[in-house]
Amino acid sequence: MKKQSLATSLLRSPLALLLFLGFILLFTSQSFAQDLDVPYVPTPQNVVERMLDLAEVESSDYVIDLGSGDGRIVIAAASRGANGHGIDLDPERIAEARENASKQGVDDRIMFMEEDIFDTEFSEASVITMYLLPSVNKKLRPKLLNDLQPGTEVVSHSFDMGSWQADKEVVVKKDGRSHDIYYWIIPAKAEGNWNWSFNDKQFTLTVNQRFQEISAKLTDGSNSFFDIHKTELKGKRITIRASNGDQNFIFSGRIEGDQIYGVMQHHSGEEKKFYQWSASRK
Repeated sequence: MKKQSLATSLLRSPLALLLFLGFILLFTSQSFAQDLDVPYVPTPQNVVERMLDLAEVESSDYVIDLGSGDGRIVIAAASRGANGHGIDLDPERIAEARENASKQGVDDRIMFMEEDIFDTEFSEASVITMYLLPSVNKKLRPKLLNDLQPGTEVVSHSFDMGSWQADKEVVVKKDGRSHDIYYWIIPAKAEGNWNWSFNDKQFTLTVNQRFQEISAKLTDGSNSFFDIHKTELKGKRITIRASNGDQNFIFSGRIEGDQIYGVMQHHSGEEKKFYQWSASRK
């Protein structure tokens, strides 16, 4: 008895053929949906505008929208004078976004690219926007923190970043629904031991960091610990307020790699002075 090929068997059985085609269609659609990572759900226009308001988007900004869909966020940013581009895996959404940009007359300032957000380069952005999923946000978080410049603003519709707490959260109402918006500023890498000298004393500032949250210890080389009253990290800007007896200090500067450049206020009794301040990380 001759063995029949799969194709021959399917052709002789219409029911088997239909079942086989249905399986192929289901498998293909599921694989495509998995490849896209995130289903397309458009962001309401008033939410788009509030997202851009949070980042204070203006003509000097370069906005990159991750999962850009029909392009409405990048198009709205371009309407404010900004440049930028959108990234999406769905070629139909890319074509739609390009058509929408052309209709709005802003296609000379923006573009749309069919790419995977995890493979693309977006370090040139001053603002990142996204409407993804919680699992995708968490997976994307290390890339945002490592690839973006300190001070870059990140705005997410609906979903947070897990243990990375937002710098701001707002709620926008639309048609009886509440839309959460989360806003972050990429923090500089501040952790480590920072050293400088003042009045013949060697100061050491030890900073521990978790995202934008920092804690600090300050000594003056004589094993004398200062009381820390304030620690703040916002992008590259770092501020430390500390005291030891009647000696009060405010250190304020910007982090540039392994250097801090800024100003130190020194309050001793009624005397108040300020000095140029720099510290090195070792």
